[in-house]
Amino acid sequence: MTKSKEKHPSSKRNSPLVESDVGKMTTKAVKFLQGVPPFSLLPAEELEQIAPLLSIETLPASTVLCVQGKTKIRSLYIIIAGEVEQYYEERGREDLRDVFTAGDIFGGVSILINDSTAIRTVKVLKKSQVYTLPAEYFLILCKKHEIFSSHFTATFGKRMLDKKYAHVISKAMRQKRDTPELFDNTIGSICSGKLFSCGNEESLQNVAKEMLEKRCSSMLICNPEGDFVGIVTDNDFRKKAILYGLPATTKVEEIMSSPLISINYSAQIFEAILIMTQSAVTHLAVKDFQNNVVGVVTNKDIVATYLPSPFFLIREINNATNIAELTSKHQKIPLTVHSLLRAGAKPKSIAKIISTFSDAILDRIISIAIEEMEMPPPTDFVFLVLGSEARQEQTLKTDQDNAIVFKDVSPEKLTDTRDYFMRLADKICTYLDVVGYSFCNGGVMAKNPKLCQPLLVWKKYFSEWIGTVDPESLLQSNIFFDFRGAFGNKTIVEELQEHLFAAVNEKPNFFRYLAETSLRPRPPLGFFRNLVVESKGEHRNTFDIKSAMMPIVNFARLYSLKNNIAETNTLERLRRLFMIKAIAWDDYDELRQSYGFLLQLRFAHQIRDVVEEGTKPNNHINPQRLSRIERTMIIEIFKRIEKFIAKMSFDFIGVSR
Repeated sequence: MTKSKEKHPSSKRNSPLVESDVGKMTTKAVKFLQGVPPFSLLPAEELEQIAPLLSIETLPASTVLCVQGKTKIRSLYIIIAGEVEQYYEERGREDLRDVFTAGDIFGGVSILINDSTAIRTVKVLKKSQVYTLPAEYFLILCKKHEIFSSHFTATFGKRMLDKKYAHVISKAMRQKRDTPELFDNTIGSICSGKLFSCGNEESLQNVAKEMLEKRCSSMLICNPEGDFVGIVTDNDFRKKAILYGLPATTKVEEIMSSPLISINYSAQIFEAILIMTQSAVTHLAVKDFQNNVVGVVTNKDIVATYLPSPFFLIREINNATNIAELTSKHQKIPLTVHSLLRAGAKPKSIAKIISTFSDAILDRIISIAIEEMEMPPPTDFVFLVLGSEARQEQTLKTDQDNAIVFKDVSPEKLTDTRDYFMRLADKICTYLDVVGYSFCNGGVMAKNPKLCQPLLVWKKYFSEWIGTVDPESLLQSNIFFDFRGAFGNKTIVEELQEHLFAAVNEKPNFFRYLAETSLRPRPPLGFFRNLVVESKGEHRNTFDIKSAMMPIVNFARLYSLKNNIAETNTLERLRRLFMIKAIAWDDYDELRQSYGFLLQLRFAHQIRDVVEEGTKPNNHINPQRLSRIERTMIIEIFKRIEKFIAKMSFDFIGVSR
């Protein structure tokens, strides 16, 4: 790299300058800086103190000033004349290109955000002359003058909402820590793509011989039409064929596992572990975006990549035999989430893992409660989870939101059936409270007689909510439009969803009324684009980040109901909306990035409450405890949320708010 030697103010110069020369240089530098933001925002006396600290460097064309991820940025660069480009290079491709000319500054974000390591490569296009200000003095200015540092944090905040730039930053930050591959790699990265299959009428002997020859642990099974209908594994041969002494001529379809459980090749590795844990399988079919099976991934493939500790906790939960054990396991969740955050796990991944913990605990609680009843359930039922748990967006601050729907029975059996499920619901909700999931203050729990009802009554409920013209009533029922079957007969959930979509399609005015309730929560942003905090009470000087996120949740729910999307997770709803072109890519990307950042901030705040301060987690954040960059990001995100609130208003009400 060709570059003139950096001069420190205290270093000796080759040709001494007389005092008048230094004075001229200082005056010239001050005059120049007065026209360069953010130096132009500083007092004149501050500029006069800065000027003697500057060095002038001449940079020949084609000089590579710094290399992304490798070079330490020792100075802030202010271009006097010339042309310099900055870009990010990955796999031989240059991206995120910026060209700087006279009056432009670079290097500040790398110093502030990335421990002085270059985020992008900087190359001189035309011979350039620059002022350099040593990094230590730059940091002093940032600390001393908030208006000065805000220039760099605002630039960073706006860029972070660009998907490409956010990817570069997160990748650069991850290079400085040990990030488990579990949270970075996709299934496609560990799936070999080899596809071994046979017909469903092949004999066990032929299939076993072929598996031995191909040295594979599984074989996909297809029907005469060529559709994959199941899978047979080494384990199936041991437990189903050999154990029961099946003849070698037995058709393989007799021992195959069916239906075929699959995962998309773009899913993250941890998602495969969740599916394997929940389904008690060791092999998953891997599908592409066209729903074609392209390979198989096994638990051994995953273990060879990473042995994840969070899933030991899931196994412990699954093996728990009483409520005391489950309480102990629940208390481990905050520390586990803390380790995931520090390891670089994405917010959506953490939320899904927390929901998996909750689902596993709920499953054990319901199983224990049923065992304690005097008889098994008199009919099929499903235990619904509502709200954030239904959306798989739980954080560490959560209470119960649930209900029971049981199959319709004859009138003469209804009283006894309902009595059974009410007693079961009381057990379940009480045990959930003991374990750590507090009772809902609003009574939205299965132990509430109104929420432990047969399917016919639940259909009536939804018809009434959809038909109401009272915004307050609809506001109270909002939580019920996010529901998911967590235990029991899931076909009941499907029937309820079908009724829901049929009902909303018959009542087009429903979306107008739902939109009116969805517009109520607004981001805490003041007239002057400052964060608005509570002025009194227990949460004085804070804002509620959960409420601030609700407009995005409401947006996703409203448009998903309009488009008959049954998915409940907010990010997945947004993805589906984009896939069917109900929202544009730019809108989808902004909402996704914004929601992810706020969720990350919410997790970090709650972890600090539990792990560092030993208090109960909450959703109330004091902006003064955030970094300037975080505050800038939040304000930028809240501005964008207001734009989507206006879009909801225009699309469903006809006016922009």
